[in-house]
Amino acid sequence: MKKSLIGAAAILILIAAMPAKASESDPRGAAVAACLTEAARLHRLPPSLLIILLQVEGGTLGRVSHNSNDTVDIGPMQVNQIWLPKLAAHWNATPAATYLALRDSFCANVEGGAWILRQALDEAHGDLWDGVGRYHSHDPAHKTAYLRQVLEQALRLRDRALKSGN
Repeated sequence: MKKSLIGAAAILILIAAMPAKASESDPRGAAVAACLTEAARLHRLPPSLLIILLQVEGGTLGRVSHNSNDTVDIGPMQVNQIWLPKLAAHWNATPAATYLALRDSFCANVEGGAWILRQALDEAHGDLWDGVGRYHSHDPAHKTAYLRQVLEQALRLRDRALKSGN
């Protein structure tokens, strides 16, 4: 697994170096790119990592997914409701307003997810893979499974970029 993670780090670097494809003629694409870029800058994260996590999480704007542990995941980054009090304090908002922002605002959801990822990375003392795993869970088996999904998505993006000639 260690060699796979080292290889994945190289893939993330490759993806991070790829130029953004958001078309200036597509205002929604440009807005999404701006939200991702700003959240990454604000929380000192590679934008490509946020893109990968968005794709792994598979959430959408307005979506609330129920979990087997009686919690819900909210929006594109599938932010778990356990983060509502801490995110509300971070945003100086009420938990109810925070919930609505996470559910209904792409930018708020990505910034919230990026903030949670930064907390996880700080808790992992900067260890990228431990931090990414902690974004999902602190349980070792769940972390490992999530990291495999992240690696698989990074490899898919790399292959797509190579096929398109980037």
